[in-house]
Amino acid sequence: MSSAGVEQLNPDSVSTTVMETVNGSHLFTIKGYSLAKGMSAGKYIQSDVFSVGGYDWAIYFYPDGKNPEDNPTYVSLFIALASDSSDIRALFELTLIDQSGKGHHKVHSHFDRALEGGPYTLKYKGSMWGYKRFLRRTALETSDFLKDDCLIVSCTVGVVKARVEGPKHYGIVLPPSNMGQGLKDLLDSEVGCDIAFQVGDETYKAHKLILAARSPVFRAQFYGPIGNNNVDRIVIEDVEPSIFKAMLSFIYTDVLPDVHEITGSTSASSFTNMIQHLLAIADLYDLGRLKILCEVFLCEKLNVDNVATTLALAEQHQFLQLRAFCLKFVASPSNLRGDSMFD
Repeated sequence: MSSAGVEQLNPDSVSTTVMETVNGSHLFTIKGYSLAKGMSAGKYIQSDVFSVGGYDWAIYFYPDGKNPEDNPTYVSLFIALASDSSDIRALFELTLIDQSGKGHHKVHSHFDRALEGGPYTLKYKGSMWGYKRFLRRTALETSDFLKDDCLIVSCTVGVVKARVEGPKHYGIVLPPSNMGQGLKDLLDSEVGCDIAFQVGDETYKAHKLILAARSPVFRAQFYGPIGNNNVDRIVIEDVEPSIFKAMLSFIYTDVLPDVHEITGSTSASSFTNMIQHLLAIADLYDLGRLKILCEVFLCEKLNVDNVATTLALAEQHQFLQLRAFCLKFVASPSNLRGDSMFD
């Protein structure tokens, strides 16, 4: 390979220019259309000025046509540059709205089609893009575009701009998000806690607002129409303390808790059993993300020893995807022989 080729593959710096459009729309309503007829060719009704891509624009409607030779056979419709600028490249779309609700709009558009000559260039203030013969006036006046002597025109402008993407030289490293850890520290410190849960022989303190923000069940319990925001202690029954602690950890961190740390066990079977119970309590408190995390874990760890209890859990709580996966596992002869699906 030549030295020039090596230099091309190992540049000292790189950059990318992205050509894109900055888009914006304007809706222009013309009331009293019949009163505009007879203005004579070249006379127009103008919309208010609107801005797109840092430039001003306006819609021009010619009820008797833009050119004398078309008077009064056609109506004309244009979009015009209203800024003191030059050589603006843009895409346009002019739409006459069908007011019957059928959606049969009359659309002339640059968007979503190949442009042989590229975007349209407006050379100076007052430059226009549009159609001298947009629609025959007789057709317009007998159509659903005209209703209650009113016309509605929609215009979309896409200003072409170049954006350069290059290497960043400021050397500032963006740190990872630590919101979850900050909230977990708040939970562990018990600072500002206003609710305590008695779970077996353990007591766990938490913050009502955080619980309500994460769980619709807690939100209804504390702030709903029949909720009680004054309660400061709740007894939780039929839930193991470690399971409730794991759920609280997820509520504050949004990640599946380290169940080994919570239980103090390194047994894979006890880990799976705890995730099964965590899935059940996630369903009880409507923690959608935790349910999905638990289901994914149970699918990945499914084996002949836990498939029966996992299937029973899926049946009881109507976890349809987990149920289907368990049934597929059971239906496989290789799994019944003890072979893993995940070898």
